[in-house]
Amino acid sequence: NFYNLNGNYFMSSNNTIGIIYILVAMATFSVHDSILKFIFQKASLYEIYFGRIFIAAILSGTFLLICKKKLTLITHYPIFSLIRVILHFLAFSMFFISLTYLSLAVATALYFSTPFFMSIFANTLLKENIGYRRWLAIFFGFIGVYIILNPNFSNFDFKNLLPLLCAFFYALSMTITKITSDKDDTYTQLFYFYIITIILCLVMYFFLGTGQFDNFSDPTVKFIFREWFSNFDYTWQYIVLMGILASIAFTCVFKAYSNYSTSITSIFEYSLIIWSIIIGYFLFDDIPTIRTIAGVIIVMSAGVYIFLREQKRNQEVNLDTPLRK
Repeated sequence: NFYNLNGNYFMSSNNTIGIIYILVAMATFSVHDSILKFIFQKASLYEIYFGRIFIAAILSGTFLLICKKKLTLITHYPIFSLIRVILHFLAFSMFFISLTYLSLAVATALYFSTPFFMSIFANTLLKENIGYRRWLAIFFGFIGVYIILNPNFSNFDFKNLLPLLCAFFYALSMTITKITSDKDDTYTQLFYFYIITIILCLVMYFFLGTGQFDNFSDPTVKFIFREWFSNFDYTWQYIVLMGILASIAFTCVFKAYSNYSTSITSIFEYSLIIWSIIIGYFLFDDIPTIRTIAGVIIVMSAGVYIFLREQKRNQEVNLDTPLRK
């Protein structure tokens, strides 16, 4: 065991298991994202979203039944729960859209600006004190984001900002989770996450599912408006696999965050960027530029520093919830 100077518990060798859980989860998420990138020209965004959530909900419900976990159906924060899920829905809609035109590595690296936004929200919404060191880390983190984006202001493609907006909305949803967790347990929050997300997907089917607005040639836009189930014989097995992978990854993350030191295991979520670079190279011939690699290193370094500062100051807003769900 390791202890800090104040004699507080810091790390146990058992955290190696938690780290392994996180590494497996991030590798699984990366495979999940690569499948979406592989099939997006044959399926609709919200068809995929609905399929993966529906499968994950079934598997999660089965897990609760087998393990005889107690599920409380009453939430103490109905409005916050709705807002939280809508923000999450918007966030990953943006992230999945970005995968159609950005490399896995770039989209994932930009998404990992999430800790910067979470620290900002911790200060502005939760009234937590953020020291100048973390503000400096946030500043340098956004410099890394700038380097990755490599903007040409005379002809900048603003859709490249979608992973950044995803991080913004996801960080806001996780900040709300911090508020609601004092009375709603994990299973209650997960129940409402699945129910509300499925309802949102069905609403999207009502407005977009028949492809009535699919009059575009751009592959990314067609991905949003394409008719649902138009290539179901080809895509269904991939969508089912994505749902299974999402469930496996979330289970690993849940086990890591429930049973091991979050201040240690959370740092290894950045392995998702490494997995994305590897899978992007072998499956999509995506080779990151030196500029991209430099930006990724800065973003990762700033994020890790923020985690370490929060652990040292016993501030857990970014540590008790995963960066990827």
